[in-house]
Amino acid sequence: MLRATDGFYEEDECWAIVAFTFPHLFTAFERRCAERTMKDGFPDAWEAITSNVLEEGESRKKDERAFLQKHAADWIVVSAITSEHKQGFVECIATPGGRRSSGTEERRFLVPSAEYDIGRFGFVIDPEHHAVYCGSSSFVGWPRRASS
Repeated sequence: MLRATDGFYEEDECWAIVAFTFPHLFTAFERRCAERTMKDGFPDAWEAITSNVLEEGESRKKDERAFLQKHAADWIVVSAITSEHKQGFVECIATPGGRRSSGTEERRFLVPSAEYDIGRFGFVIDPEHHAVYCGSSSFVGWPRRASS
């Protein structure tokens, strides 16, 4: 359950698997860091191994899954830039559920700069308040993509 499929235990997250598996080789501080990394990055394994269910706020990955499930049908911003064409606005590209796969529909929206707060997992467009924007774009590649 905690094996890196490629056999490499890199420093970002997988190091915690080693520390969790061989705790006697690590300091108390390193074990605490490994526990936090395990909960955030490998919540399913953590829950299965420890029999402790992680509640909301205890795992970044689990919280992100809940956010994406809740907003699966909503437009979530995947790219944003300060608009050079509409002062005081952020030009946003959003996709349904924040998906980034090839062929996923994209729409542009203008969001007032004062309102745009990306939050923990992304900014959700409110279609009642943020209209689809079809004007000039500050995104370098947008005109090329829109015409193809």
